Amino acid sequence: MEQPLTPRVDRPLKPRGRHPLKRRGEQPVASGPTQTQTQQKTLDPLTSPADVPVPQPRPADAQKADASKKEELKTQGPKSGGAGRFNEEKSHRKKQARPEPSADSGSEPEPPAVAPTPPQKPGTAEPGVEPPAVAPQPPQKPADAGDEKMLPDPRSADLPDGKMPEEEVACRERLKTLGVEFEEHKAESNPEIGCSIPYPIVLKTLGKSIAIAPGTELNCPMAEVAARFAANVIQPAAKADFGADLKSIGQASAFVCRPRHGTRKLSEHAFGNALDIASFTLSDGKKVEVGPTPPEKDAKFLNAVRKAACGPFKTVLGPGADPDHALHFHLDLEPRRHGGTFCQ
Repeated sequence: MEQPLTPRVDRPLKPRGRHPLKRRGEQPVASGPTQTQTQQKTLDPLTSPADVPVPQPRPADAQKADASKKEELKTQGPKSGGAGRFNEEKSHRKKQARPEPSADSGSEPEPPAVAPTPPQKPGTAEPGVEPPAVAPQPPQKPADAGDEKMLPDPRSADLPDGKMPEEEVACRERLKTLGVEFEEHKAESNPEIGCSIPYPIVLKTLGKSIAIAPGTELNCPMAEVAARFAANVIQPAAKADFGADLKSIGQASAFVCRPRHGTRKLSEHAFGNALDIASFTLSDGKKVEVGPTPPEKDAKFLNAVRKAACGPFKTVLGPGADPDHALHFHLDLEPRRHGGTFCQ
């Protein structure tokens, strides 16, 4: 029968692992405070936190702490109640509406949204962009018709022959039959303007007892139509409206070398082919004047004469037609196609 193993006191046991076994009853030797000091600490009353000494921060740590406090104050902002929060929100809105410029914004402006186009070289400039070499002049006012050359008229070339044509001789014979008194006049011609009346006559009367004044220079055909009109139209109208005979006619214009007013076309007066009548004088001394507002009885007579003139004469103008004919009747024999008339 085996005997139980008993440890030998004189030989220590070998440790089974890497750490040596501690013997029972043995206490590790501590390098710290002794057991007596530990017991004293436990026996002493508890010390208050105020008595615990706080280690002083190092210089580098103090600077870091100050910097952290400043950053905290910046982020927290003023804590003065509602006014502080209002100012903080207001400043925040301003910052959002208008961002702060960068540090070097004063020296360097911000670039534009659209890059500027460099100017074109003179050789590549678009046509029409360059200013004209000569400044434009305002349009000149139209010159007066009398200062310009007149439009050509075939009658301007009419000149007298060595012998009077047969139609001119026959016209004079008819005037004598009507009782018209007249005188022969030398030919009128102005090549520069174009006026011409190769066989003019100066009327003294328009028939028996019907005078015309002042001296009226016309061509013979126009004188004949005027004489027949005075005897066949004006005389009966005067007797019917006023109970008196026509004694004389006051003319305002006959042959005049001029153009039509405001045109380059020669007037019918430039050929002795027109007569302007300003007034009528009756045998009882009454004078009826052509005008825009004659008396009622005179107006009736003047309207009858004016209306009857359209037909024997190719052009009839008077008050109301235009300002130039407000004080007289204009009668002429202007040749028109198909014998047309212009009465106004």
